[in-house]
Amino acid sequence: KKADENLIALQRKDESGRIRNKMLSVLFSGVFLIGMMVCLICDAAISGRLTWSLIPASSIIFAWVLLFPTLAAGKRGLVLSLVSWSIFIVPYLFVLSRLTNTRGVFSIGTAMAAISTVFLWLVAAVFNRVGKTRTWMAWGITFLLAVPFLFIINIVLSKMIAEPILDLWDLLTIFVLLILAFAAFVYDIMKRKKPMK
Repeated sequence: KKADENLIALQRKDESGRIRNKMLSVLFSGVFLIGMMVCLICDAAISGRLTWSLIPASSIIFAWVLLFPTLAAGKRGLVLSLVSWSIFIVPYLFVLSRLTNTRGVFSIGTAMAAISTVFLWLVAAVFNRVGKTRTWMAWGITFLLAVPFLFIINIVLSKMIAEPILDLWDLLTIFVLLILAFAAFVYDIMKRKKPMK
């Protein structure tokens, strides 16, 4: 009987969670749609045609495609959001580069997006394999992974826009990431050694 009551309570909790996610996704979509329409209407009224408003409109659509799966499905939608990022980031950068008439938006942006996509999928794999039972260990691994990816991004940027590979802010960022990784690992070990009550 107790097991049946717990099952019913769990089902009710899941149902309330689904209803909440649906309401949030509808509200989210409505706010984004209103924001996009305001930009388009104002641009058409002032300029007589659509000009600058296409930039925020395309950005709003891109943001909606990324965030809607997570809002609608909760944690289960995170993978769908990541898939959406992987599919639509390059077309979005292409559209943005055409609208702004800036080639660097597409060339540099695509290179950064490719590196970021690999990093995000690695983080997703870490949390899928490790984070289910050891969340803080997963965070520590994520912070460590960020360090080589910071170097990769800086190396690519240095070749594309002749920026230095490392500067003071990069060194500070690496130091902070290592401290965060160390703190996450220590906290994970302390939690595992803590005796169960």
